[in-house]
Amino acid sequence: MAAVRGGLLSLDEACSRYTLTVEEFLSWQTSIDQHGLAGLRTTQLQEYRKKQEYH
Repeated sequence: MAAVRGGLLSLDEACSRYTLTVEEFLSWQTSIDQHGLAGLRTTQLQEYRKKQEYH
């Protein structure tokens, strides 16, 4: 994520390297921005999604 933001790695290169779609990468980036690294934990994502559904 930091390498893409810093211009060291393109979005396409990162997605290829880590076998991600652009949508997955951007979703991960949004989770980190909103919730920090804990936002990438599966259980944490599930909790955040539940909270968002109720709002």
